[in-house]
Amino acid sequence: MAEVDGAERARLPLHRIGSVVAVGAVYVSPALIGALARGGIALVLLDRQGRFEARVEGPVSGNVLLRRAQYRAAEQPEEIVRSIVSAKVANQRAVLQRALRDHGDDFAPERRSAVEAAVERLARILRRVAFEAGGVDVLRGAEGEAANLYFAVFDDLIRVPDPALRFRGRSRRPPLDAVNALLSFLYTLLTHDCRAAAEANGLDPAVGFLHRDRPGRPSFALDLMEELRPVLADRLALSLINRRQLSTRDFETRDGGAVLLTDAARKTVLTAWQERKKEERRHAFVDEVAPLGLVPHLQAQLLARHLRGDLDAYPPWFWK
Repeated sequence: MAEVDGAERARLPLHRIGSVVAVGAVYVSPALIGALARGGIALVLLDRQGRFEARVEGPVSGNVLLRRAQYRAAEQPEEIVRSIVSAKVANQRAVLQRALRDHGDDFAPERRSAVEAAVERLARILRRVAFEAGGVDVLRGAEGEAANLYFAVFDDLIRVPDPALRFRGRSRRPPLDAVNALLSFLYTLLTHDCRAAAEANGLDPAVGFLHRDRPGRPSFALDLMEELRPVLADRLALSLINRRQLSTRDFETRDGGAVLLTDAARKTVLTAWQERKKEERRHAFVDEVAPLGLVPHLQAQLLARHLRGDLDAYPPWFWK
């Protein structure tokens, strides 16, 4: 049961809850924490800025044999990294292509040319990733080059004229404009879902392939989200702004220049996030229709099957 100002606002049975995310000064009773832990439901605490503070969960069983296979694969991760980077770049390119197809006639000629050039350069990067050797560092370099190209034209995908909602490049800690504040919040939510997917499939969320190991960082969860965030997070951010579900009044600027979502705006984003995850797409590899919110679990499951030797390679997720 959820209460706001002493009034009951929601009541849900635990078996219908996948995870709980509490943003800001939210009181969670010890009884609820215990019930969530027993039910295998993770509780994630974020501060008002959307930064991760803590994660509370019950015992994590983790398949020790699978995790050993994951650790061995992390020593020579080139082919898994190739799959992840291929899907990320392809999905970034698909986001730009969709924008050109749906709204290309509204672009200024020089900006349309810039987006078309980015699409073509991303295609060349895809070919390099697929066919060129060179090791993991070369693949990481290609991923970084693609990200720079993609975000260089990301502002062109924003169709509202408000100068306070322009995107001037990626800024993270802290976000320095409204678009970055929105992206960072959505990426935090997606990271949480990817970490839950890794743990649910017996994988270690801290041992990645594309992202180097670092104490306290869920490197594998970050790997998993790379191929998903152009579609699940970036397109949702664009939709919220372009459909005017968010405006300048939904952001506040703090001392030092950090830009944050307001409390009301976070509720809007969380509602849209849940609705986005209900949308269904056909998964090309498993050839079944599944909600977008289930894709992190499907990808973690496919990687686990590859690590066990059931699949010759890890099949990444491409947005169609």
